[in-house]
Amino acid sequence: MATATLDSLLATYAELPAHELDERIAQAKRDIGSRVVILGHHYQRDEVVKFADYRGDSLRLSQLAAGRPEAEYIVFCGVHFMAESADVLSGDHQAVILPDLNAGCSMADMANLEQVEVCWDVLAKVNSSKIVPVTYINSTAAIKAFVGKNGGAVCTSSNARKIMEWALARGEKALFLPDEHLGRNTGYGLGIPLDRMAIWNPAEENGGLTDREIAAARIYLWKGHCSVHQRFRPEHVESARMSHPGIRVIAHPECSWEVCQAADEVGSTEYIIKRVVEAPAGSAWAVGTEIHMIRRLAQEHPDRLVVSLDDCVCMCSTMFRISPQHLCWTLESLRSGQVVNRVSVVPETKRWALVALNRMLEIR
Repeated sequence: MATATLDSLLATYAELPAHELDERIAQAKRDIGSRVVILGHHYQRDEVVKFADYRGDSLRLSQLAAGRPEAEYIVFCGVHFMAESADVLSGDHQAVILPDLNAGCSMADMANLEQVEVCWDVLAKVNSSKIVPVTYINSTAAIKAFVGKNGGAVCTSSNARKIMEWALARGEKALFLPDEHLGRNTGYGLGIPLDRMAIWNPAEENGGLTDREIAAARIYLWKGHCSVHQRFRPEHVESARMSHPGIRVIAHPECSWEVCQAADEVGSTEYIIKRVVEAPAGSAWAVGTEIHMIRRLAQEHPDRLVVSLDDCVCMCSTMFRISPQHLCWTLESLRSGQVVNRVSVVPETKRWALVALNRMLEIR
């Protein structure tokens, strides 16, 4: 469908009142039945995630969808790399759909295959040591496939330490991409000094590093970040403690090293949720992550204080692109027999990306 036509069509959905949109989404979902499964990431807006069959982080959602072979359609309310992962893990008979193809991830886009191949060649020429690549789940299928081909593995924010330990045990050095903060926080937690971790900047010749710096490093950190988590600063931690004496600060490991060092706890999205859910009534939490998840936790647990680490709204703008209007259009199109906005990974890329994902799952 031409972009102009699609824009015109979605404009008609934009005119619908919220209650009518809700009714039409629910009806279309009922009509399609078990042939569709809707996945909602934790960072998704409430008016969309309420229709999800499953709510979770990107890998968990992809695994849950793969466990629903009766579902011909997997509607992923998330961002593009998540839909790619779902396509890699799902069956050939299943179509993965992203309600808005413009819902990307700035972090994933910070590392493209050509740049990574250049980096890999330079590191190989300078080093005699074996290097094992590790990519965060927040990366494109092409990067996951590169890592799979070169003996590496995918990691999540939950298991980054375990995967990095595995990588360093297999080789003397590791290349971690695309999030420098998760890589640095993980490496530091393993006892690797900051001066043994070098930042590879793909925008600069030789990554902005001298041969001596490349040779001296134990971990190479790709210069990439999450636009949401990068906003948090150490002064936000100090301000939260001044405003709410006794509050516990919990930060996502995509936050900077300085923020994570200042926080009381550091953990993945699932870890943060678990800590707040299991916390006693009357406890207080300042959370360094995406605002929709924070607000949802606060609403679901009114007997404890849950606030954002930063007073400014830290929203994932690309995740926010998935709207009720897009979801309604997607489901009504499927009901009429039209598959829209399908995300499909080419077979060769899918094969090697699956190697990297399965390698992660096999590591104990």
